[in-house]
Amino acid sequence: MTLDHFQLQQLWWVLLSLVGALLLAMTFVQGGQTLLWTTTRGEQERTLVVNALGRKWELTFTLLVLFGGAFFAAFPRFYAVSFGGAYWLWMLILITFVLQGVSFEFRNKAGNLFGPRGYEGFLFLNGSLGLLALGAAVGTLFTGGSFVIDGSGRMSWGTPLHGLEALLTPYNVILGLALVLTARVLGALYLIQAIEAPNLTERLRESAWKNLLAALPLILFLLLRWHGMTGYGYAADGAIVAVAGKYLDNLIALGLFGIGFAAIGLALLAGGTGMARFTPVRGGVWLAAAGALLFGLALFLVCGLNETAFYPSLLDPAASLTIRNASSSRYTLAVMAWAALSVPLILGYVAYVWRLMGARPLVADEVKNDPHHSY
Repeated sequence: MTLDHFQLQQLWWVLLSLVGALLLAMTFVQGGQTLLWTTTRGEQERTLVVNALGRKWELTFTLLVLFGGAFFAAFPRFYAVSFGGAYWLWMLILITFVLQGVSFEFRNKAGNLFGPRGYEGFLFLNGSLGLLALGAAVGTLFTGGSFVIDGSGRMSWGTPLHGLEALLTPYNVILGLALVLTARVLGALYLIQAIEAPNLTERLRESAWKNLLAALPLILFLLLRWHGMTGYGYAADGAIVAVAGKYLDNLIALGLFGIGFAAIGLALLAGGTGMARFTPVRGGVWLAAAGALLFGLALFLVCGLNETAFYPSLLDPAASLTIRNASSSRYTLAVMAWAALSVPLILGYVAYVWRLMGARPLVADEVKNDPHHSY
């Protein structure tokens, strides 16, 4: 069966939504980094946490790069507008992720420039400010950006902040805070499974529960905000017009993929965290991560499918980006679709390596006596 251009555009939005949702689930690394100064006690526990996270930090960074690269290939106009106009916001995100990699590499090296505490501060910055900015960037898919596109296709940005104004929009900030708190939940749950330290584990169980209680009201607020939130869709003549309650309509119209995934995702997130808080089970992270993935998938699907502008223009609604006007050619999308068939093999390899690296919990003595650990 041959897919037409619009079907390929929808397919690639679904694939990108899946990668974005996987990225959300993998932010447990950043969430765990923010627990270094709030949950650990003493140098030994901090080193244990850093080494547990150090086994997985590349996966989050890789997914971020994959997400950006796939967006560039499938929807180059969005890449040009957002990365070309809101570049200070994206630079802020990328700088914190670069600092993350540097910190894992040099924290434990003799004679390092900033000392272990300095690099731990960079890790905290990546998990807090970095995720807050990333959440705000995702928020602009709903709240829009200050760009215009002239008749020749040239884009110009309407504010001197070039994207940093997203951090001044309440909806974006709340989404960013919800991402930070959810990542802290996932980070605590991952560390419960990944390390063997009874006292620290009890503090992590309590931390996961408290952060969930703080995150849920923010997430519910974001969902309720969709009730009257204006989105942009296609009119009968093809023009882009404002539609009140567009995202709530999308949530309902997508059925299982919208309201179903959002509800199931929240239930799994709460269930996995409750399991860790009130039972001795160590594997609550799998339920919670699956929940975060489903909720993230619903979030991305809602903002791009059902004839919706996934990047509204605040200055000229007619210039808003949709999967129809922002995508690559049919030929490019078709070739990329064949390449995407290798993704399950890659994910299978990642899962296999994950299992090997996490076959047993990490203990303090193992870190202390291993001359090859570098975190």
